[in-house]
Amino acid sequence: MHLEQSLNSRTLLAASFAALVLLGCSGPFSFCQSASSPKQTAVPAPIQDPTRPELQPRLDTDHDPIPSPDAEEKAPVSTASPSTPAQPGEIQKRQDGVYTMHEDVDEVLQACVVVDDKGHMVNDLTRDDFHVWEDGIRQVTTSFLHQDQPVSLGILVDNSGSMRDKRAAVNAAALTLWRQSNPQDSAFVVNFSDHAFLDQGFTSNIDLINRGLSRSDTRGTTALYDAIAASADELANHGKLPKQVLLVITDGADNASRLSLQQAIRRVQSLGGPVVYTIGLLFDTEKDEADRAKSDLEALSAETGGIAYFPRSLDEVSSITAEVAHDIRNQYTIGYRSSKPASLGGYRRVRVEASAPKHGKLMVRTRNGYYANKSTTQHAPTQTAQQTR
Repeated sequence: MHLEQSLNSRTLLAASFAALVLLGCSGPFSFCQSASSPKQTAVPAPIQDPTRPELQPRLDTDHDPIPSPDAEEKAPVSTASPSTPAQPGEIQKRQDGVYTMHEDVDEVLQACVVVDDKGHMVNDLTRDDFHVWEDGIRQVTTSFLHQDQPVSLGILVDNSGSMRDKRAAVNAAALTLWRQSNPQDSAFVVNFSDHAFLDQGFTSNIDLINRGLSRSDTRGTTALYDAIAASADELANHGKLPKQVLLVITDGADNASRLSLQQAIRRVQSLGGPVVYTIGLLFDTEKDEADRAKSDLEALSAETGGIAYFPRSLDEVSSITAEVAHDIRNQYTIGYRSSKPASLGGYRRVRVEASAPKHGKLMVRTRNGYYANKSTTQHAPTQTAQQTR
């Protein structure tokens, strides 16, 4: 994927898998390219299935008057000397006082939120309160973290014609999310209709995020699945933080994607995340379309460990985005090394349970599974997890 932008013109998104076969395009996905920018040649890549990231051009090159900030500025802080990097198994103390242990293993990380039977978030559990199964086999946890960690965040907003009267309220709600989030978060903005436009690359500057949200010219149809798959690739390729989230806001069902819903979900799962939160503005959508959109958004969120919200009016959207920010900042991260070799590949079904007598029945919200990559770990080597006591 690559992006070239101008303030006033954008061209069409490259076609995905089926269209590539017919048209002979060079890559399965691309954010849209500016017609006024210099032409660039895409890197050829073979047709691939949705479980594997494709070879593609970079998206983080500036081609417009708005410079993208340096993503490195949000890299996790380490107290280790550059000349003495942390070794696997070595415990270090960070500047914020948290003890960390680095492991270079095929560790599977599950972001989890726990609620009680009244729907209240439970934030005082320990590692021993969690139990993890993969494909029905009990796993041994290797790391545990419950801390407000910064995230790499993608904000995806429907830009189709039906959103014209909703965009002002939606943009304000997206900014509410940002103001309630961890100050060290880094986000990009995608406006999508029949194609997806990366209107702001990764930044922690609220003014640039606002500017990206404001680059909307509501028209066209809704290619939701394609936008999610392309944005998940953007997170995987350029997100600098281990925790990754997509927030999707739309008012209707997909009617323009080249990928199917299951292919989009599979692409997200194959990348080891991210958690997908969805907001469906379906209160004035025709019933058949609203039912289909509701089913799709619930599936996207349930499979990845997020939540699907369906406000009754635009007045509720800002409170929902504030709730999403709170949810993200109160996740547990459970790590384990799969008892099944990564070389076997394939989809692994994951189940996480939590129990603490003083809280009664607990429900854990997390992704339902992942695709094991035969050649690389689920996450970049040397992830950081809090030392458990």
